[in-house]
Amino acid sequence: MKSITLLRHAKSSWNTAGLSDRDRPLNKRGERDAPTMGKRIGGHDIRPSLIVSSPAVRAWTTAKTVAEAINYPREFLQRDDRLYGANVATIIDVIADQDAGFNHIMIVGHNPGLTQFANYLIADITPNLPTCGVVSVLVESDDWNLRGQPDATLALFDYPKRSD
Repeated sequence: MKSITLLRHAKSSWNTAGLSDRDRPLNKRGERDAPTMGKRIGGHDIRPSLIVSSPAVRAWTTAKTVAEAINYPREFLQRDDRLYGANVATIIDVIADQDAGFNHIMIVGHNPGLTQFANYLIADITPNLPTCGVVSVLVESDDWNLRGQPDATLALFDYPKRSD
């Protein structure tokens, strides 16, 4: 059994003219939502053994903030350039490249790829994974090869504006 947690980056700013898309920082809402979601993720006892993030500033900042909230060692955070703008096949490749010794991987990235991948794992879970939204699933597998429809069970679907 493996666990995969998908985390979309927190809300980002569009206020700086001329700034590349990769360099956009979090806006005030993103700066507020990332630690809040980190606490909520930790409250559900989600403890990834590996966190891999897109290198985009907004994703990397979200990854660092959530890692801190769940007491994940910052020095173990990894960036993978393939996650910037990744589609489902690329996300599958990034996950497949990880060591089978990891039991729980968190991917921090972007839409539309994360929403599409969430729906690949759990059919029709959401038409749109909101900013700073999280989907965590249990996968019936001994390795990280998720090609072919994996047997997945939803463990958590949460986002900042969700109220229970």
